Amino acid sequence: MKIFTNDGLRRIGDRTVEKEDITMLDLIERAASAVSYELISRWRTSKRFVIFAGPGDNGADALAVARMMYEQGYRPEVYLFNIKSAQLSPCCLANRDRFLETIGEDDVDFIEVIQNFTPPALDENDVVVDGLFGNGLRTPLRGGYTALVQYINTSGAYVVSIDIPSGMFGEWNMGNDRRNIIRANLTLTYNSKRLAFYFSENAEFVGECKVLDIELDPEGIAMTPTDYYLIERDDVHELIRPRDPFSNKYDHGTVLLIAGSYGMMGAAVLAARGALRTGAGLVTVHAPRCGFQVLQTAVPEALFEPDRNEIMTSSIDLRHTYSVVALGPGIGYNDETLEAVHQFIMNFKRPCLLDADALTCISRRPMLLRSIPPRSIITPHAIEFDRLFGEHNTDEERLKKAIDVSKLYNITIVLKGHYTMTVRPDSKIYVNSSGNAGMATPGSGDVLTGVISALIAQNYPADWSVVLGVYIHGLAGDLAAQIHGTYGMVASDIVDNLGKAIMEVMK
Repeated sequence: MKIFTNDGLRRIGDRTVEKEDITMLDLIERAASAVSYELISRWRTSKRFVIFAGPGDNGADALAVARMMYEQGYRPEVYLFNIKSAQLSPCCLANRDRFLETIGEDDVDFIEVIQNFTPPALDENDVVVDGLFGNGLRTPLRGGYTALVQYINTSGAYVVSIDIPSGMFGEWNMGNDRRNIIRANLTLTYNSKRLAFYFSENAEFVGECKVLDIELDPEGIAMTPTDYYLIERDDVHELIRPRDPFSNKYDHGTVLLIAGSYGMMGAAVLAARGALRTGAGLVTVHAPRCGFQVLQTAVPEALFEPDRNEIMTSSIDLRHTYSVVALGPGIGYNDETLEAVHQFIMNFKRPCLLDADALTCISRRPMLLRSIPPRSIITPHAIEFDRLFGEHNTDEERLKKAIDVSKLYNITIVLKGHYTMTVRPDSKIYVNSSGNAGMATPGSGDVLTGVISALIAQNYPADWSVVLGVYIHGLAGDLAAQIHGTYGMVASDIVDNLGKAIMEVMK
């Protein structure tokens, strides 16, 4: 599914109006109907609703919602902000008049704020509907609106934002004043979530998010370009291939995992099991000699290639040609291993996958970044990313940096997190929709290394192997959570559900 920018959504809205030969007022009516239905389905007519409408089309949505709720027996209190007087958008003006015509002489609280404003008393028993500013906002809120936002945020009322919490930008919020953004309990957005909704630092503003289908033009959606995509089951279903019944193990590729060290052989076990459960034909683990018994016992299906060192990886001399080489889980970062990683990166010329301790080694010799083979894949979590590319305070900052360095070094970057984001050198961003909090457990990333490696080995294009692997890994975690819950999950539970996850997406 495409994730559109605010500009893209406006173009789709305009095309919908043109294609269906309707007016923008009709489209707003459609959106307000979806919002009203959601509110009416959650609260009874006895609930107190306070609706704040801004002067633009987000305010038009809010006024239409107020009218529809009134027609269903609710008595919302409505505040329309027209500070500059006669500066309402045409749709906002039309919906103001429609609302006033509907309520007639009834004793309904409607205040059009032109100058001074005394906010109504609010408490935890009230529902506030935020229709101040939608996706048309270009600059941070200022003036009296900041005081209103802060008042709503501290009132204790349950806040529902229409389209987007007022004060927030749909994509990038660097430079925005976070004190002046509505903290919604529920955001009712149109067509798809905004990119900003996927950053952890914005969760406090978005709250629960529900996407409302307002039947925007399908052709307009297909034709409108974007660099951002949400990966869902149907996307993966289209890309996963059924097994050829006449194939043999050599048809499914070979994986070399350089993983494990004394006391950290579990990482090698999990990566190897992840690769095998995702269908790799042959998996070889290069590890220190102390890992032989561990690997042969825990993963008898894998081959073992001993390092010359007893307890650490000290040399990486490839004895065969492999479909893919993955380096990092559990190898540590002592001096000998660091040097081995250095020599590998300097001399290996094919794309590879770098994870975990391999990334820590690179962070200690940053010049190695320029020598990573083109089209390679790195899979850092937030701390590993910051070690490589400097401290960042937000997910948004990391994504912006990842876009730059992915293009600079011609590598794919997997930013692991609640919404894992895959960043390609062409600046395309793929946001993962599967997974849960139980996957924040030791070894989960090692499993992912194995999963992605196996897909590359099976001749899926490297870029799509990452996207597919991240989704399947997350879905396996979701299946594991159904059994163990998010508290009780461990990484081996994810491995155990990889086969089921692949079966699920192939249905």
